[in-house]
Amino acid sequence: MDFSLIVSLLSLTYFLAVVCIFHVLKNFRTAQAAIAWIVGLTAFPYITVVLYFFFGRNRFKGYVAARRIGNKELSHIAEELSAYAEQCICSAPEGVKELDVITQLTTMPFTQQNKAELLINGEQAFESMFNAIEQAKDYILLEFYIVRDDVIGNKLSQLLLKKLSEGVRIYFLYDDVGSANLNISYITKLEIAGVQIRSFNTVSKRRKRFQINFRNHRKILIIDGHIGFIGGLNIGDEYLGHHPGLSPWRDTHIKLQGPSVLVVQVSFIEDWYWSANTVPQLNWKPQLNDPPPPSECSSNIDTNGAVLIVPTSAADEFDTCELFFLNCINHAKHRIWIASPYFVPDLQIISALQLAALRGVDVSIMIPENPDHKLVYYAAYSYLELACQSGIKIYRYKTGFMHQKVMLVDQRYACVGTANLDNRSMHLNFEVTALVCNKQFVADVDTMLNKDFKNCRQAKASDYSERSLAFKLACRGSRLLAPLL
Repeated sequence: MDFSLIVSLLSLTYFLAVVCIFHVLKNFRTAQAAIAWIVGLTAFPYITVVLYFFFGRNRFKGYVAARRIGNKELSHIAEELSAYAEQCICSAPEGVKELDVITQLTTMPFTQQNKAELLINGEQAFESMFNAIEQAKDYILLEFYIVRDDVIGNKLSQLLLKKLSEGVRIYFLYDDVGSANLNISYITKLEIAGVQIRSFNTVSKRRKRFQINFRNHRKILIIDGHIGFIGGLNIGDEYLGHHPGLSPWRDTHIKLQGPSVLVVQVSFIEDWYWSANTVPQLNWKPQLNDPPPPSECSSNIDTNGAVLIVPTSAADEFDTCELFFLNCINHAKHRIWIASPYFVPDLQIISALQLAALRGVDVSIMIPENPDHKLVYYAAYSYLELACQSGIKIYRYKTGFMHQKVMLVDQRYACVGTANLDNRSMHLNFEVTALVCNKQFVADVDTMLNKDFKNCRQAKASDYSERSLAFKLACRGSRLLAPLL
């Protein structure tokens, strides 16, 4: 290669690195992320400049603009819902008044007269979801991060086609990064039949940029505005325990009935408007649930619960997801149990966990022993010494792969959703969590997690300190990349 061409390419690379560094200094909100990018751009500009084009942005400005425009299109929804506000909306129940600030952050209210059913693992969750789809009379809303063209994916496709033939409208949203391997024939078949199916459009529709940061990590299913599902399960055979290296697969979902479903529906409609620029006509009349007779109450059904839906994203004015977790951790009185497959907390989260443990709160974190992402696996080890010193207990789930995203705070409330304890969920992904205030539901989550902890081993500081230098370097290096994971 001509020497002058080599010099030109090197000069261009370093020029782009400097431009990227200025962009980092101007736009990044956390010192961790800024330092990680600047170190990479300075030391390895040839690689990091390319990565920055893919992962550099931390604000989804296109969605923010669409949301502002969409507010005009969605104004009728607020009017329809306001007619039922007195029956459906409630303030934070006694004992959890600290959650009022979360309703301000999300502009989503607590609702009452809900039912919430805990769905443990894929068999139970998919059976419940498919049964609900069979019951659909008017419309079905689906939003998933990963959709696969496999056995369970094709079962869903066939069921949707059947409901379509019965006159049910279907709106299907998938993430174009998470579902990058989805066969185009799968989408085309549904489109031809009449399913309204869209990708989330992580990449701006007007300015095609190499950006895959803003992933729609939500998993939502809504039936006629009356039944809703949220949780950790995507559409894929691995969630039924058919992954060759990660089975059995441990996950958790939640089934909702009542006014809370309409709050989830609002979140779906915002995402749909961004992707399709249309607002479907949906049901906005809540289904109020009276407590059933004691003889008909199963042990895992909330008979009259207050539910708060917490949607979070990079389009929020504040770092809503991180503030939500911080609020829960800081107000825990006796215990906070968190199950997350990805444990790469930033300084604020790890500090809050330390303070909680030091004031006597039982802080127990459940993460997988068998990882699906090596960098995250190594990064988690680097927190062991820090965690053990302050009394944070980290448990590694040994029986297959643990993918659930669950939080239990004292005996006051439990959360099931899509958000992980990592930078991507806290600052970049679109996530949604259902927070349930009900003694029976909390007790069921307690029972479920206690059973899961029996399948764990408690990690020790020596798991890290007594390992080889190469292992420690791998862990520390992975942790340095934590803001980018």
